Amino acid sequence: MIRLILLILLFLASLLTVFRAPTNLLWMTAIAVSEYCWILIFVTCLILTWGFIDMPYKTIGTVFGFIAVLLFISPIVRATIVSTDLKSELTQSLKCSDSDLPERSAFSVAKLFSINKKVEFQSYVYQNDSGQDYKLDFYPSQISGERPCVMVVHGGSWSSGDSQQLPELNSYLASIGYNVASINYHLSPKYRSPRPVNDVKLALKYLKENSDKFNIDTSNFVLVGRSAGAQIVLMAAYTLNDTAIKGVVDFYGPADMSWGYTIPTNPLVMDSEGVMEDYLGGTLSEVPNAYAESSAVNYVNKNSTPTLMLHGKNDVLVAYEHCARLEKKLIASGVKYYWLKLPWATHGFDYNLRGPGGQLSTYATEAFIKSVTKK
Repeated sequence: MIRLILLILLFLASLLTVFRAPTNLLWMTAIAVSEYCWILIFVTCLILTWGFIDMPYKTIGTVFGFIAVLLFISPIVRATIVSTDLKSELTQSLKCSDSDLPERSAFSVAKLFSINKKVEFQSYVYQNDSGQDYKLDFYPSQISGERPCVMVVHGGSWSSGDSQQLPELNSYLASIGYNVASINYHLSPKYRSPRPVNDVKLALKYLKENSDKFNIDTSNFVLVGRSAGAQIVLMAAYTLNDTAIKGVVDFYGPADMSWGYTIPTNPLVMDSEGVMEDYLGGTLSEVPNAYAESSAVNYVNKNSTPTLMLHGKNDVLVAYEHCARLEKKLIASGVKYYWLKLPWATHGFDYNLRGPGGQLSTYATEAFIKSVTKK
């Protein structure tokens, strides 16, 4: 009976590789299920071997177990399929050559078991507001000389999170030759849009003024944001009119705030309406201009910054459609862009850089940054 119960629980968990999570806790479980799937494959197989012992409900438990294994394997299979065309799609979309792409493969099963190098950072105050220090964490390039700088803006529904959120990518980018600055910014509900965009502007100013100290190529910045942070960097890239910003990377961010408010998230996952009201100062009907003025889709034009979008179709926090709406505007304006679509992935799929979604997104991000910062 214990074997049957365990296998049924694993089967139910495996369903999160194909279906959207119905609650906040299951959303976080879905990240583990899809991005650490090989661990669950091992656990399920281990319990299945228990089935060679003659015990009650042996057959039905084995059926549940085998289906679970197949579903746990599916992110690996689908990542392999996506990786097959990724290089050609990137070269075509970004108008670059194969030599501009990372030499490694976009996805490798062996890399699921690898360990990423950690680069130490130092924190610096880039602004002081009413006695409150706002800091950035600086990860120096591990290649000497004047190097491009990647600025990272964290997620957290504009009201939480900090500069040390998901630091693996910061270390990885620093290890391959980019300076990385991960910033803290003014949080809602105390502060509202567009205050965080101004924080990005001030952080850029600070980094430029201290470029000699940090060995930064001041003509080469790329903005990277996750979730709420992606909304911030898209707005910064499209509105600051800073020619030093060569590209913007949007990890599952809301690009159309007005439309997004009309399709609220499952309240068991997140109160998306409340989150947006705190950030924008009211409901869509109360402050429609605030929503329109915080929607990146409204600022795309022929001079807009090259854009990389990365989104999982099983995202339960930010609708996949945001990227589709932004894509239409980018195509209409002739802006260089690429959209990495991950059918199995949920919000936060890049939590583990070694997972299926993590490997593919890291490869696409590296290729994009290399293509837009080259001289």
